[in-house]
Amino acid sequence: MGLFDKFKKQEKTHDVFQQDLSHKESPGSVFVIHLLMREKCDMPNKEIMTSVMQKHLGDVECFCHNKDICGFAVKKHKLEFEEGLMPVQLMITGCTDREEHKIDEFTKSQMWDCMEDRDRILAECKYQVSAMDMLARGMEYKERGDMLMDYMEALVEMYPQCEAILFQTSGKMFTAAQIREHKIQRESRFIYFAVNVRFFNIEGTNDMMVDTIGMSTLYLPDLQYHFHGIDQNWIVNHAYNLLSYIYDNNNPIESGETVDGITAGKMDRNVQWKCHYEDAMIQPSRGVLDIYMNEYASGGRDY
Repeated sequence: MGLFDKFKKQEKTHDVFQQDLSHKESPGSVFVIHLLMREKCDMPNKEIMTSVMQKHLGDVECFCHNKDICGFAVKKHKLEFEEGLMPVQLMITGCTDREEHKIDEFTKSQMWDCMEDRDRILAECKYQVSAMDMLARGMEYKERGDMLMDYMEALVEMYPQCEAILFQTSGKMFTAAQIREHKIQRESRFIYFAVNVRFFNIEGTNDMMVDTIGMSTLYLPDLQYHFHGIDQNWIVNHAYNLLSYIYDNNNPIESGETVDGITAGKMDRNVQWKCHYEDAMIQPSRGVLDIYMNEYASGGRDY
């Protein structure tokens, strides 16, 4: 399991949030990307949009284009339906007021990848364009992951005025410049951009929690670590490593199996941490792969 080289240092915060598992995540659901804008913009020219989409996604057909909505059929990505083979559709909305889509404090607290710019971006960007995939639920998971990241890269080229990108499922946000200038390997893009590794202190205890959100888009498991007495940034790095392993290998991990743990911040085959599938402790409600960290583990376990 190779090291995932880039991750954001997770600092302890003093925000206090309540557990709320009333919202249930829907695996495989529509993937939504929000492009945040300072100024309201018009839908780009059809020919320009088509040219950029073809550059990043291959042969596409623009089947609708007006001030409110634009849609593309991506011809190389097709799925079988009752009506026969149909291409996946990628949709883009017109620019709207972001007041209708306020971001809660819980989500804001986990925007680690642009924490220094977060408040400025959210204050200055009063408009957004939303982009999503349709008819994509049944795609092979890596094919969908690659397509979504190609789409992301097309969007920031198509909208040069875009200030930042927000992924709805994971709550992860990047500046548009971070995306335009990235050097992330193609096979690592989905984990890096679309999956959020979150960090929480458990109030009134020395316990901490690292979990992930975003893998369910591809029907892969998110992770959960409930622990104490070890640097949380080591666990964040471990989570990115494990996510990459799961993504690269179509999740071969069964309940009761083990993964390499950590010694002095590095992966160590001589340390084995047991894995079990269980319900998430922190919202949204979903199934996760819980990592039991031996002497660092917190909370009761049946294993």
